[in-house]
Amino acid sequence: MGRVTTSTADLWHHYGRARATSDRTVPATFYWNWGQNGGPGAEVLGDLTSRCVGDLGAGTARHAAHLAVHHQPARVIAIDASPAQAAMATDIYAHLAPRLRIVASHAVPHLQAMTGAYDVLYSVFGAVDFTDPRELLPASAAALTPGGRLVFATLAHYLSGAPAQPDVVAADIPAKTPDGEATTMRRWVLQEHVWTKLLDEAGFTDITVDVLPATGGPRTADTLLVSAYHPS
Repeated sequence: MGRVTTSTADLWHHYGRARATSDRTVPATFYWNWGQNGGPGAEVLGDLTSRCVGDLGAGTARHAAHLAVHHQPARVIAIDASPAQAAMATDIYAHLAPRLRIVASHAVPHLQAMTGAYDVLYSVFGAVDFTDPRELLPASAAALTPGGRLVFATLAHYLSGAPAQPDVVAADIPAKTPDGEATTMRRWVLQEHVWTKLLDEAGFTDITVDVLPATGGPRTADTLLVSAYHPS
């Protein structure tokens, strides 16, 4: 099958379709680790009561739906660049409006249009992994209120076991267009010190990075759980 070079195809068209058909529930749990089966939960985000929360690269909005139902935010905005993912999220969770709002948009322009609008931003292997961090992190800082917080889970190493990049370099990983043609998309898998430097350059403070070890099962990888604050 030939390699397709395109920047317009929805490369997330096929992702999660089987689950969207069989499981339309609001998840009772929220996990950060790659296996989605252990480690800390939503408490990492702090008290979300009456807060405006943004999920960057929300997919079908399962994490966002959990927060909207179980943590009393003022609003959770689930942002995803994939029309297919946003459509599936709307189909499953539109009934949670207005507390849950689903937005089909690339993260950077959305954040640039939302200066000071968010109390908390987070990403669970979402837009932080698939957007140039030199663009996303400054846009995130600008979209946060003073004292606001960014938390994200990202791969600590490649799924092959190869070490993460020691510089701001993306890897091309396999993907499929909506019609099934093979292509690639960019993913940033960076070492801890690289994320720390990028966050510092974007204006964040109180940066912490924890490693969540891989758990058992077919989906095994260590996770970096990163937290940083916009200066108050």
